[in-house]
Amino acid sequence: MRTAYSVETVRAAEQGLMARLPEGTLMQRAAAGLAVACAQLLGRVYGSRVVLLVGSGDNGGDALYAGARLARRGAGVTAVLLAPDRTHAGGLAALLRAGGRTVAPQDAEGPVLRADLVLDGIVGIGGKGGLRPDAARLAALAGDSRGVVVAVDLPSGVEADTGEVRGAAVRADVTVTFGTHKPGLLIDPAREYAGSVRLVDIGLGAELPDEPALEALQHADVARLLPVPGAESDKYRRGVVGIAAGSGRYPGAAVLAVAGALRGGAGAVRYVGPAADAVIARFPEALVSDRGPRKAGRVQAWVVGPGAGDDAATVAEVVTADVPVLIDADGLRLADPDAVRARRAPTLMTPHAGEAAALLGVPREEVERARLTSVRELAGRYGATVLLKGSTTLVADSGGGAVRVNPTGTGWLATAGSGDVLSGLAGSLLAAGLSAFDAGSVGAYLHGLAGRLAADGAPVGAHDVAEAVRVAWRDVRDVRD
Repeated sequence: MRTAYSVETVRAAEQGLMARLPEGTLMQRAAAGLAVACAQLLGRVYGSRVVLLVGSGDNGGDALYAGARLARRGAGVTAVLLAPDRTHAGGLAALLRAGGRTVAPQDAEGPVLRADLVLDGIVGIGGKGGLRPDAARLAALAGDSRGVVVAVDLPSGVEADTGEVRGAAVRADVTVTFGTHKPGLLIDPAREYAGSVRLVDIGLGAELPDEPALEALQHADVARLLPVPGAESDKYRRGVVGIAAGSGRYPGAAVLAVAGALRGGAGAVRYVGPAADAVIARFPEALVSDRGPRKAGRVQAWVVGPGAGDDAATVAEVVTADVPVLIDADGLRLADPDAVRARRAPTLMTPHAGEAAALLGVPREEVERARLTSVRELAGRYGATVLLKGSTTLVADSGGGAVRVNPTGTGWLATAGSGDVLSGLAGSLLAAGLSAFDAGSVGAYLHGLAGRLAADGAPVGAHDVAEAVRVAWRDVRDVRD
């Protein structure tokens, strides 16, 4: 599992470790790892041209010490000093002793554009609000450079704790981060600025608390959580999920939600709604009912809302059920907030950014800009687990704690009906006994992986994603087996 910690936590951990180490040890560890990463990216260090963009903080010091190491290996290293009177003195002295040189920002264009590697050490993890004009100009030059752009710890101009980008920022090809990931490296829009992320161990592990700010499941984590039937399993032990979805206008939403539930491992699916004929035609194993959710038969969880149109009565009936409930799509609009907050059984809400914005009463752009803040706010406001879909899907629990970010998403999942598949898939995991937090996290992971497998670089539809869930499940299971 990858974990990310807040700036405050990282700084406290660094202070605790530095108190027991000789002065400068952590910076030298960071610089050494940074120099190794840069050397690997260059391939041939001797004769290469490296430009350092150096601010006044410790990130500038890291860049200078790493530059000194590369200069000693024969690279031509030029440091662009944004604040000469506040540049890290030790790092600058090391660079000059190694044969590096400095230039003023106004003379940076030629060196940056000709560089084989540009190292961004302008602003550290405490930066807020985008870059100032002089730094923004250097960020733009780095973007125009022919060389690879490497960010020190975090791309300058993005916010470490939230992933927000409020102004000009460096777009890195690679970010070399130290000690632990920072939330902004895993959450869009900042994630797009970070490029490929490499973690350098500087010894912080023992200083960090058990609970991170953010965590990202990996194959082995998902494999441990997957519900696998035993020898004595029957359909009820595997989990029966009820699907209340679809309408005369959107019968396909019901079919896709049922597909997601069946491919997600449900022992049985009970369908309630006006799309029964379409569901049975595609999935004869589905159990259909026209008597409403309360009379549909025994279920261990409900999914309500995909393609529901204006069927507020069905949504209200499901929300009062005493089993876990997943609310999606139209259900989010139709559900009474007070009824959702009054529920005692687990609730999982799965909005996309537009739906989340409507629930919060803010513009969609605000949700997309501040995804982490938005998902936490929604979870607290509704007393539910919230899965915020999007370029980086986030899952937040109503009780606080670490937020999970899904690492498997792909733009190919931006297709009609894909969210319906996810609802059925996550609903099947709820019915199997996973918590709302785990069901949302595992469901998002499998859904994203299925999207990648189905697409393989080419357009796909939601039906293809549903079919690929089985392959995704098998790939994850292989880790455990």
